[in-house]
Amino acid sequence: MKTSKIKILLLIAIPFIFTFGLKAQGLYVGSNYHPHDDKNIEKIKSDIQLMKASGFTSVRMGHLAWDSYEPAEGLFDFEWFDKVMDMMDKAGIKVILDIAVHPAPIWLHKKFPTIDIVDPNGNQLYPNHRYMDDAGDPNFQKYALRFTDVITKRYAKHPALLAFGIDNESGDGPISYSETVRLRFVDWLRKKYGSIDVLNKAWANQRWSRNLNQFEEVGLPSVGAKNGAPEKILDFRVFVSDEVNQFLFKVIDKVNANAPNVLTNTNAWFYSALKYIDWAEMAYSGKMTREGCGFYPGNSLTTNWGVMNSAFGISRIQFESTNPFWCSEFTTMTAVPNSIRKSAYATLMYGNQMVCGWTWQSMHSGEEQYLEGMLDWDGIPNRKYEEYKKMATEFKKIEKFFPYKLQSEVGLASSFPSQIASSYFPEQQENQLQACWGLFYYRNMDANVVEISRSALKYKLLIVPGITVMDETTATKIRDFVKNGGTVIMTSNSAVVDETGKVFASTRPGRLSDVFGIRVASFEETETFNEISRKSYKGKKLEFTYKGKAVDTESTRFDVIEPKGAEVIGSVTSLDKDYPMMTSNKYGKGRAIYVGLPADGSVLNPLLDELIVELGIKKGPEVPAGVMARQIDKNHYLYLNISGENKEIKMTGKSRSILFDKDYNGSFTIPPYEPEFIEIK
Repeated sequence: MKTSKIKILLLIAIPFIFTFGLKAQGLYVGSNYHPHDDKNIEKIKSDIQLMKASGFTSVRMGHLAWDSYEPAEGLFDFEWFDKVMDMMDKAGIKVILDIAVHPAPIWLHKKFPTIDIVDPNGNQLYPNHRYMDDAGDPNFQKYALRFTDVITKRYAKHPALLAFGIDNESGDGPISYSETVRLRFVDWLRKKYGSIDVLNKAWANQRWSRNLNQFEEVGLPSVGAKNGAPEKILDFRVFVSDEVNQFLFKVIDKVNANAPNVLTNTNAWFYSALKYIDWAEMAYSGKMTREGCGFYPGNSLTTNWGVMNSAFGISRIQFESTNPFWCSEFTTMTAVPNSIRKSAYATLMYGNQMVCGWTWQSMHSGEEQYLEGMLDWDGIPNRKYEEYKKMATEFKKIEKFFPYKLQSEVGLASSFPSQIASSYFPEQQENQLQACWGLFYYRNMDANVVEISRSALKYKLLIVPGITVMDETTATKIRDFVKNGGTVIMTSNSAVVDETGKVFASTRPGRLSDVFGIRVASFEETETFNEISRKSYKGKKLEFTYKGKAVDTESTRFDVIEPKGAEVIGSVTSLDKDYPMMTSNKYGKGRAIYVGLPADGSVLNPLLDELIVELGIKKGPEVPAGVMARQIDKNHYLYLNISGENKEIKMTGKSRSILFDKDYNGSFTIPPYEPEFIEIK
């Protein structure tokens, strides 16, 4: 009986293991492709032949094309696309098929005008641009899920299918301020608060005579310089985010029902300035089996800020997921020769498995008609096609060692509510987070972006950069982390308000002042205080001194800190007197460090160097400045020279370049802007 049960379990498990195990290792190179532009089968055949000749192994199709499959309500047209899928399969090219639920077709907008975006002034906007849809509208969701049901049933078992794409850039597009949105917001608030008295208290409605007598009196925030109480704005933005996330979960659930074990992916531009949603809920759910993004570092070969910024995008989307990452869009445009390849190798160090160029062909029409792809407007391949072809050839040589799995001993805290609340400060939370991420980028070290309330916090060091909103769960987890032996660094603008968005009336940092052993009394404006600078500093300039070593830094504001048991280990020394600015407090078995300035390398680097040694945090490979590097496994190293000079990698013993098929004995040199992948013998 037991044997029979084991056999049954194996029969159930084998497809699951095959689906996820087979696709977990290896690298994909391909393109975003838009056959719906003209549905010209002969042209499509020619394109696929060129893709196959280039060594492409993947293609992404279907995004932004709902009405190409459903041109009118209930009238589905898939026969033309069946042929495309079959041809891709014959060519050995795997397909990410996006479920194009944005933007909604015009016919759906016409049928249900409530889907239209309404601006804060009450103007109903025609959907001239993409993403002009209210994703929370029940009618929109009904038809989007019906479309999802139809397309996933049709292609769930197609041999070319690699994954279903779950929407595209869900954080982009304007927020709608329609009456139907207001009514849904009212329902959301009623469920959250239960009574109008609780809501009035949470929103501090006694201020400016804004008390409500019933939920129906709730209005929407406005936009602009005077957009209303921050407590109300925070709730509204969480509500908007919840609606988008819950819709995405409905789409994924439909996919999983119709296509069990098929991978899911998305281009998760959740941090678009237009909408900006909380991606942590999706990332920690595990339901998006391949997190993804568009990787757009700009056109330069010689500068690296764009690569850094885009790589940070990978980290902030991936959070703590150990699944491979997919760059489901990747730059083409007028990128300088070899810059695309350089960027592609950089992404491999952050767990990326896919480089899918945007786009295949320079577009003939629409908003992106001057966006240049791998083929020119007349369909002739250009230098970017050749560069992607070169990447495909090279990635084939090294793919069995990838994707790289990050091994981070450092957590960098991110918080969606804090990003919204920190809009009132000169430095938003995401800017402080990115500054901390950069500290490890330059050290060639892994660091995970984490959402503290959802994380197990299995790290030696936790950095809390400007986490403005400090709820009970987050505070308790930080407290326990330090108490049990962890080290935490918190920077300014942290623990300022509670979960409702109200400034703590208790001692700050809120809910954690005893852990840090300080009282943050207030803040001061640097430019004003520099009127009494002992060093005649002007503007935002400050001198920060740590263990006798002074450095210049800049900050719009600085915290006024009163030690309450904590040791002062750093001070601002350029004003009328020394001001405590970095403190260290022993709490339980651990250590809590507070920095009264926004996260910045000039202030944090000396401290971080000491902590890496003290805590035994594994360092990155030792390489010259201007070289990115990761140890992929025991015997394999990936290097990327991101500078314009030859870089010598110091090494003893023999090694072999798998990428370029040559042997080294001792040190070797990497040319400017070139990668290297070696095996230690």
